[in-house]
Amino acid sequence: MAAYRYGTGLPQVAYFCMEYGLTAALPVYSGGLGILAGDYIKAAEDLGRPLVAIGILWRQGYTEQLIDPTGYPHDTFVNYDCSGLKDTGVTVPVRVRGEDVTCKVWLCDRYGNAPLFLLDAGYPGSPHAWMTGRLYGGSRQDRVAAEMILGIGGVRALRALGIDADVYHFNEGHSAFAGLELIREKMNGGLVFEQAWQETRREIVFTTHTPVAAGNEVHDHASLQEMGANNGLTYDQMRLLGGDPFSMTVAALRLAYMANGVSKLHGRTVHRMWGQLDGVPLIFSITNGVHPGTWQDARIKQAFETKGDLWAIHMDNKRRLLRYIKDRKLGNLSPDSLLIGFARRAADYKRGDLIFRSPDVIEPYLATGKIQIVFSSKAHPQDELGKQIIANLVKYGRRYPHSVVFIENYNMDIARLMVQGCDLWLNNPRRPQEASGTSGMKAAMNGVLNLSVEDGWVGEGVQHGINGWLLNFHPGEALSPGKQDEKDLQSLYKVLLQEVVPIYYNNRKHWVEMMTLSIDMSRWQFSAHRMCREYYDLMYTPVANNNKNLSLQTV
Repeated sequence: MAAYRYGTGLPQVAYFCMEYGLTAALPVYSGGLGILAGDYIKAAEDLGRPLVAIGILWRQGYTEQLIDPTGYPHDTFVNYDCSGLKDTGVTVPVRVRGEDVTCKVWLCDRYGNAPLFLLDAGYPGSPHAWMTGRLYGGSRQDRVAAEMILGIGGVRALRALGIDADVYHFNEGHSAFAGLELIREKMNGGLVFEQAWQETRREIVFTTHTPVAAGNEVHDHASLQEMGANNGLTYDQMRLLGGDPFSMTVAALRLAYMANGVSKLHGRTVHRMWGQLDGVPLIFSITNGVHPGTWQDARIKQAFETKGDLWAIHMDNKRRLLRYIKDRKLGNLSPDSLLIGFARRAADYKRGDLIFRSPDVIEPYLATGKIQIVFSSKAHPQDELGKQIIANLVKYGRRYPHSVVFIENYNMDIARLMVQGCDLWLNNPRRPQEASGTSGMKAAMNGVLNLSVEDGWVGEGVQHGINGWLLNFHPGEALSPGKQDEKDLQSLYKVLLQEVVPIYYNNRKHWVEMMTLSIDMSRWQFSAHRMCREYYDLMYTPVANNNKNLSLQTV
């Protein structure tokens, strides 16, 4: 289908990802990975880059997570309206657990030269709806079935659509089974496994996003063979790719010509995690970015470029957020008081409730309303620890209704309100567990100042006291989680109460100067346009050109 190649002289890329955050109305995303993938498509469209995205049509999305009367998050799952997608008329077969599964292929074509194709086993009348029902939902076999549809089915969809890719980009290890399908094709063409593997490697690049163990899936080989995920390969061949047990991340690395982490710090972490393994390719870093057109207020952008009144526009955005909160009877916050934002997935390592852990220090500021905090988050439906964190945040909101608010059912629309309307963006995960983080980039583009640990992207952009603030760094110390929490909490209070609060209330001119420098720091360096250009320049083009100077050496 030549319509998807635009004669730019650039390689045609097939981009595989389990989730895509394009709009809140198409809820086939759970969090940062999906939002990043959605921003990437938008940047590719803006730049005219030839890219085709492959994903899954999750009929019930991720979760609608509302707070029940007791203050605990409750999940509901509803089939959403996907009438805005186009039926391509194409179907592809994937054999899962001994059954032939027919997957429809839908098109989200609003992004022009970067269309998104979504595979669907849950259309009316299908007996296999469980395979693509809920994103990251269900059992382990549900996950494997979905990953088979994404990877094996995704390659077959490209063939059925007539799209000839020069490069296959696996965005996280969920896509690894696509590599098995590419190997199977070559073996059917007469190559032996080792030849097919090496030829396939010359077509694939891989991005890993998480240093957290739970984000790097492993499966036992017996289960994979029972599901049919081995796609005709033997146990020994699968073991060579992914080890035993089979690691999706290791397999993706060994299938790739090049691989990257998503910040400079994360790139070094990836080396520590995987660099000692045989068969690992060149690994480097391409730092994530966000799509300015989606996340940056156009008036903020114009005011920055014309040296206009940033503060007036910021206050308009702040009042809009506070109206949203008041209209939903969540609280009645003051536009004149410092407003801190914290919004991300509810996970223990992100420490959403860290700021409350010394009540004698923080509660006087909450009681007077001098510090206000708005939270929003979702926990994985099966993550009871994450849900308890949310319940704790709700509890503080009920204790301090005029200074602490929790907004339920976090989504892209709420995120946009918050990254444009808060004064300060708080980020305090345990190190080194944040691969990149992108919410702080969105905030920075709107002049919302970051207060953050020095992890992920932050070490590349935030300068303490200049365009944001950093918590004290303690490198080289082998700290237990509890000890790290204690040290970071003391640093958080020190910076917040001795630096941030005095500047906000006593030196508005300096605060606005920092806002200007924050926008200047983030507008290109942490944009998805910069990120997209780097992927084409540093990964796709060398692979497509079969660059002989870039060997398949291990690190």
